[in-house]
Amino acid sequence: MTQTIELPRGEIRVLQPREVAELPDSGGVEWAPLAPYWAVLWRSGVALAREIDPMELEHLRVVELGCGLALPSIAAARAGARVLATDVCEEALALANRNARANGVEIETKRVDWAEPAELVRRAPFDLVLAADVLYEPANVAPLLSLLPRLASRAWLADPGRTTAATFHEGASGSWEVETEKRGVVGLHRLRLRASLPGP
Repeated sequence: MTQTIELPRGEIRVLQPREVAELPDSGGVEWAPLAPYWAVLWRSGVALAREIDPMELEHLRVVELGCGLALPSIAAARAGARVLATDVCEEALALANRNARANGVEIETKRVDWAEPAELVRRAPFDLVLAADVLYEPANVAPLLSLLPRLASRAWLADPGRTTAATFHEGASGSWEVETEKRGVVGLHRLRLRASLPGP
């Protein structure tokens, strides 16, 4: 089933499994689907894509972690970035590629397990890391905190207020400057490594 998302530069059409498309992400943040997480069109992914879409990212190297349907990756590619969309699930990456082609953009995809990120780290540094609603399990916090500074000095995370987000921010506070803006129920967190401040 195809979902249409209206963004500043125009619509993006995202293909997702039909049974999941009938389960919109509109309930409390504790809601979790029976279907795979990657297959849901998360409101955090939509919010992050809306922030990225109007930007000028020509020639910037962007990596998305836990890309799922890859809506933020597609928006970044449409804004001119060279995008690497990563996920631990091969099915997600196959659909991400289909979604990119359907919207007339190119992205690269790669399977990445945060517990074994060496190959991804070798491709760093990136200009920007994107991640949408990746803090749904406490076990994700420590690997993400370890991985982010090895990839880039800037990261944008979107989260709908999951309880693990507070743990992440506590762990990030020593190394990262964090600015948070609300987009409805979604918090958009812009992180910059303190060592990289000041700068554009």
